[in-house]
Amino acid sequence: MTARHEEIADELRRAIDREEYTVGSRLPSESELAAHYCVSRGTVRQAVATLTAEGLIGSRQGARRVVLASRRSQSFEELRSFAQWARAMGREATGEVVTQEYRPATSEDAVRLQVPVGTQVLHVLRLRGLDGEPVLLERTVYADWISPAVESIEPGCPSVTQRLYDDTGLVFAYGEHIIDAVACGARDAELLGVRRTSPLLRVRRVTTTREGRPVEWSDDRYRPDAVSFSVRNSIGSNALTRKTAE
Repeated sequence: MTARHEEIADELRRAIDREEYTVGSRLPSESELAAHYCVSRGTVRQAVATLTAEGLIGSRQGARRVVLASRRSQSFEELRSFAQWARAMGREATGEVVTQEYRPATSEDAVRLQVPVGTQVLHVLRLRGLDGEPVLLERTVYADWISPAVESIEPGCPSVTQRLYDDTGLVFAYGEHIIDAVACGARDAELLGVRRTSPLLRVRRVTTTREGRPVEWSDDRYRPDAVSFSVRNSIGSNALTRKTAE
């Protein structure tokens, strides 16, 4: 059973992410939070200490805690689409197709999608947003067998994953992610509204069906001020592998 102070910490995180408490604003006092959650001030103090350790809030002696950061966090413990994650955070996901075209599969496409080189695969550049704010560029290559279904989806569809499930019954079951940082190019800078050469958080991923059949591979580039990722591990279970840069 989750400890009460952990539940309160999680509720406060969500409130910060929803901007109920914006960066620079003060949290309610310990006594106010204790009354709101019907707990002791000691329990509130434990919850606040957790958020302080995470760098979300800070305080000076004798002053209320101040919100230092609002980071929208995506965990790798479960496979979620961008729209599913946004909805769970109380946000509205948006999507806009910038370009979409068929191209012959390169050797990289062939390896990742398990198709012959030269197979016609669908390349889609999609700009994703949270509440209308651009935060992510997805460069996705779809396997030939699913490309026609993706091509038929309207350009402004907020969730391709949900639409494919509704239309075809496809379930995205497994994902492999490689995370690093890259400098923002001129086109990405224009689309994301950031300066050229700004650092972007890049996630390269391959997604498959339950049977292990590749559906897509993608190069996703996030504005670093918009999204963070979390990975929980233990001595007995570690989903995170550390590698040198490629």
